Amino acid sequence: MAGVQTIFFDAYGTLFDIHAPAAAMKARLGPIAHDVSQLWRQKQLEYTWTLSLRGQYRSFWELTGEALDVALATYGLDQDKQQRDGLLAAYRRLTAYPEVPPLLQQLKAAGMPRALLSNGDPDLLADLTAAAGLGDLLDAAISVAEVGIYKPDARVYQHALDRFKLSDARACAFVSSNAWDAAGAAQFGFRTFWVNRSGQPMEYGLDRRATVLSSLGELAGLLLN
Repeated sequence: MAGVQTIFFDAYGTLFDIHAPAAAMKARLGPIAHDVSQLWRQKQLEYTWTLSLRGQYRSFWELTGEALDVALATYGLDQDKQQRDGLLAAYRRLTAYPEVPPLLQQLKAAGMPRALLSNGDPDLLADLTAAAGLGDLLDAAISVAEVGIYKPDARVYQHALDRFKLSDARACAFVSSNAWDAAGAAQFGFRTFWVNRSGQPMEYGLDRRATVLSSLGELAGLLLN
C-alpha cells in the first residue's frame, strides 16, 4: 500500500488469543468456559473506558484481575483461588494466532516497521512477546501507560506517531480486531484494518472507514503490493 511507513498492531484479540486461558481450563470451568471468558473481557474493557471518561488511569493488570473476579463470581466460581491464579498466569503468556509469526516475518523482510500499540502494561507486553517468540519481529511495544489513558483516546494514537517521529497519520497502518479500537484509529486518521475473524455485524461505519479483513493472513498482500 503506497505511502505506509509504519504499521501498528493492537495486541489483545488481534495478535493474541484472549480466550485461550479459559479454553485451556475448560475441563475445570465446564461448559460455561467461553461465557466466563467473554464476560471477563467485557468487564476488562468496560473498566478501561469508565476510568478514561473520569480522567483516571490504573494499570491494565489490576483491571484484568478485577474483571476476572467479577466474571468468576457471576458464575459462582469465585471460591477456587488456584483456578483464578491459573487464569491470570495464562493471561501473561497468551497464544499468538498461527498466522501472526509468518505475517510479521514477511513485514520485517520487506523493511516495514512494526509495533504494538496496546492497552497492556509494559511488563505484560514484554511477557506476551517473549512467550510467543515475537520479540525479534517487533520494533517496539507501545503501552498506553506511557500516556496514562486508554484507547480509543486520540492521545494514545498520537503517542504512537510521536514515538516513531512521524507527523502524518496517513503514513501509518493500524490493525485491530476490536471494532471500537479500529473506529478510534480511523477517526484519528490512521489507515485502519479491522480483523473481523468471527463475522461480527458491521458497526461504527467501518465498512466505509476501514479495510475489513476476515484474517490477518490477508494483510501482507494488501500492505506490500
